[in-house]
Order: sequence, then structure tokens, then C-alpha cells
Amino acid sequence: MKKKYHIISKVLEGSIADELGVEPGDRLLSIDGQTVEDVFDYQYLTNEEYLTILIEKKDGEEWELEIEKEFEEDLGMEFENGLMDEYRSCRNKCIFCFIDQMPKGMRETLYFKDDDSRLSFLQGNYVTLTNMSSADIEKIIRYHLEPINISFQTMNPKLRCRMLHNRFAGEALKKVDRLYEHGIHMNGQIVLCKGINDGEELRFSIETLERYFPVLESVSIVPVGLSRYREGLFPLEPFAKEDAEEVLDLIEGYQSRFYEKYGLHGIHAGDEWYLLAGREIPPAKRYDGYLQLENGVGMLRLLMDEVEEELAGRKGDPAACHEVSIATGLLAYPTILALSRKVQEKYPNVVIHVYPIRNDFFGELITVSGLLTEQDLERQLKGQKLGEQLLLPCNLLKSGEEVFLDDYTVSELETALQIPVNIVKSSGRAFVEAVLMENNEICHSYTDEVNKYE
Repeated sequence: MKKKYHIISKVLEGSIADELGVEPGDRLLSIDGQTVEDVFDYQYLTNEEYLTILIEKKDGEEWELEIEKEFEEDLGMEFENGLMDEYRSCRNKCIFCFIDQMPKGMRETLYFKDDDSRLSFLQGNYVTLTNMSSADIEKIIRYHLEPINISFQTMNPKLRCRMLHNRFAGEALKKVDRLYEHGIHMNGQIVLCKGINDGEELRFSIETLERYFPVLESVSIVPVGLSRYREGLFPLEPFAKEDAEEVLDLIEGYQSRFYEKYGLHGIHAGDEWYLLAGREIPPAKRYDGYLQLENGVGMLRLLMDEVEEELAGRKGDPAACHEVSIATGLLAYPTILALSRKVQEKYPNVVIHVYPIRNDFFGELITVSGLLTEQDLERQLKGQKLGEQLLLPCNLLKSGEEVFLDDYTVSELETALQIPVNIVKSSGRAFVEAVLMENNEICHSYTDEVNKYE
């Protein structure tokens, strides 16, 4: 058996591994004589009530440990590589790839293009299926890993090859049939590019995808993100208001039909389409339980409803008297402003300044808050009335750190603006509490907006 080492980084106190004398720095070699290729093999093999694990100690001695435990009880080991395997990078050269549109000099991890199906289950990433082998598909089926998030882009095989710049991209769509046949639940994404996969091509894609409902639970349609760093890249145009109206008319027509037939709306428009078209965000029931929040689908509706609910349970307090400021992207500005005014209706002596931040770093066509940088925040907020605190949405930060996309920190922004910065969690309750200065807990949740347009 070929040894594949998985170095243990942490052993939880009082766990099975701890009781057996396993220590950080030890290596996991096998489980029941089987090589552990990745985290899914590990989780599947350790579910059993009786198992034997082979551990190599730091001095090279091998321990064979027989374990009896409860079904699905965790062994209490964590590994240096959370995936327990190398991350798979993207083999495509998509015409809409946002990572290709970033300037040089940013942190190295932002330039890594992942297309790893395992991250689809672990982190909700979308994958193109182009670098998945038959063995990968069989593992998903055998372990019944779901849901898997798929970047369809188009169901026209020839067009998909051109859009992904990969001659195997069309053939990869056949893997969806295997997943469907075995009932593996899926969510899909189409990044819409003007004049490429919209119009009749979008209609064809939606009608082709219908064959996978309801195992395919949702498909989001999001507009391509275009930065100012596109020199030498495929020429793409931004969508205008009339384009957004056409996209919404098409999507909403299918939603009505699908709901009658399947009890789900199936196809969903990203919030950006409604804001660009100047239309109201649909009610919550249209989002089928918010299956694609991380893809910007229904995020504003959920926030609005949660703020309304939070305020409905409050009596208000005229004695509350302070001043705060909120910075957000151009896209969400009208919504955040309206929600701030609702808070002020119950708390009239609370002053709230809401500032829309133009994205000079990536270009004015990028209007989502998650792609704002410290540099743009600092430049555009200097000299403004900021009050006692500046509130920022938590999707501006790198996961687990107080770092913006341009590698500047929250502390550096606080120093530059001479004001405390409160990073606000993405819920209506957190929004209200932050505006009222009731909860100043720093949030480190992060939505990877860079990969949103993949």
C-alpha cells in the first residue's frame, strides 16, 4: 500500500484520539487498510462503529489502533490540510473570469482559481465539472455527497466550450445526467454575458435544465462582473436597465410555470437585476427558502424582512441619542438607506449617515459591497460626518482576519479615519443592534465576492 501522509495538527481534549495517545505531529496512514485520499474518505470511513486506524508517530513508530465507538462519532483529530489533499485549480480560461480582471500586487490567495468539487460541499463553491474524473463522480454517488453547486453558464455544449475556453466543457455537462440519475441534489449558476449566453441562449439553457428538476433545486442567473482591468481580455459589455428588464421578464415567466409544475420557482435572479431594472425585490416566498443567498439571490429581501421583524418587536426609545455612519456599495445603498430611515422612525434621536462608496479600485461597474477596498473607503469617507462609529458589512473582510481585499486592515482604516469601525454580521437583527450601538462584536464572516462571478 502506498503511504499517503495526513499530518495531525490538533487532537481535541477528551476525544477518542486523545484517549488513545494520538498527538499533534502524528500522521494518519490508513483506516481499515484503506488509503485516505481526502476529507470525504476520512469522514465516510470513520463513521463506522468498529474501525482500525494506522498512525505513524513522530519517531516513525507505527501504531495500529482498534476503535469501538458510536456510529458517526468523531475521532477528534484535525489535520494540517483541511481538505486532506491538494486543492484542484481551474483548467478553464473563462471569458468572464473575475480573477483575470484583478490588478497585480494583491495577496497571492486571491489569484488561485479553484474548481474543486469537494469545496462545493465544504464551502458552497461552484464548479464547472471540467476537471472531475469518473472516479470523482462515483465517489459523490457512493457517499451521496450533496448538494453540489454547478457553474452551468450555458447548456449549449459548443457555446460552453467557447465561454470556458475548454474543448471538454460541453462534454462535461453529461456528468449532470449521472448525478441526476442517482438523486444527487444540485444547485446551478449562470453568469450572464451580454450578447453571449443571454436572450434565446438563456431560454434554451433554462428549458434544458428543467429536465433535472426537482433534483436540481435552484439555478441563479447573475450578471457578469466587469472590472477596469480587462486589457487583452474577451470584450464584454455591461448590462443596461432595459437589458435587466428583459432578463427579469424571461426569468419570472419561467418561475410561474415551474411553480405550478414542481412547487418551486427553480430559476432565480440575482438581486442586482432588480436594482438595475428599478424594480422591487420579490417577496420571500419567491426564493424557495433562500437556496442561493451566498450568490446574492434574495439577500436584500431577507435583510429587509429581518429588519422589519426586529423593529416590530421593539417599542422604540426616544432617549437613544447617538450618531453613527454606514458605508456600503452603490448597489445596496438605496436599500440600506431605506432601512436606516425605518430605524429612525422608532428611534428619532439616532442620527444615521449612509454613504455609497464608488469602487475606484476595481472600476465603477463593480457596485457590490463585498468588493470594496480599504483604500476607497478611506478616500471617500475622509472629511465626512461619521459620528461615534463607522459600520461596515462583514463581507468586506477576509475569512478569520480583519483584512480587506487590498490587504489593508480594519485597524489601519480606524487609524486613518480616527473612528472605531464595527463590522456588522449579515442579519437584520445585527443591523439594528449595530445602528443602535447595542452590540459591538466584531464579525469575521466572509463571502468570497471575488469568486462570485466564476
